[in-house]
Amino acid sequence: MVDIRVRLVQRVSGGLAYMRAGVHVSEVFIRRLSRWQAEQQREDVADVYVEAYHRVHGEEFHDRQEFLRAFAEDVQRTGFDMVVASGGGKPAAHAYGFLLDRDGEWWRGLDDGVPWDVEELTVSGQVFGLAELMVLPAFRRSGVATRMVEQLLLRTDAALVTMRIDPANEAAVGALRSWGWTRLGVARSAASEAVPSVGVGVGASGTGAGAGVGGGTDVWCRALTP
Repeated sequence: MVDIRVRLVQRVSGGLAYMRAGVHVSEVFIRRLSRWQAEQQREDVADVYVEAYHRVHGEEFHDRQEFLRAFAEDVQRTGFDMVVASGGGKPAAHAYGFLLDRDGEWWRGLDDGVPWDVEELTVSGQVFGLAELMVLPAFRRSGVATRMVEQLLLRTDAALVTMRIDPANEAAVGALRSWGWTRLGVARSAASEAVPSVGVGVGASGTGAGAGVGGGTDVWCRALTP
């Protein structure tokens, strides 16, 4: 398989921004949700979303409704998969993603263009997009995010995983590098606003709106071993 790294995975989430070890928390249990279970638990997922991102006071309802609308669409996407974590009988973190559409919408606006091998994998349905990773404050700096991503990617048959983040989030960038991810570039087009961006939050389109310089989001990837 082509080594993507040679040529070249919340919304600025606590999941990526705070995962250094050293904070004692309750034992965390991670489990996978089916598509049906995810739909049934959407209100609980929205509660975690609002708490994880600490939206501006007064905007919580709007953010929650926009998230629910985006989540309902994401759950129906091809290859949707989700894992949830709990500790002490309470929610701790959620992560989910799906296979990218073969039309390449995810990559549009990428400043350096799309490498031919990445484009080929996208067309063949071999790219998994990590759409959201959110960890509640009490469970940050405990390695939960690392475990969540590992568990989420265990069942996928994709050859590549990708995600978008706010480039201003230095902690998230450091986390991705430590996980072996590679930065592909910055997506700056209006089309990028229709693509989920971990840590950026939901915008008018209901998915992650671009953040950072010039409204761009950093696009990161990692090749997956069979």
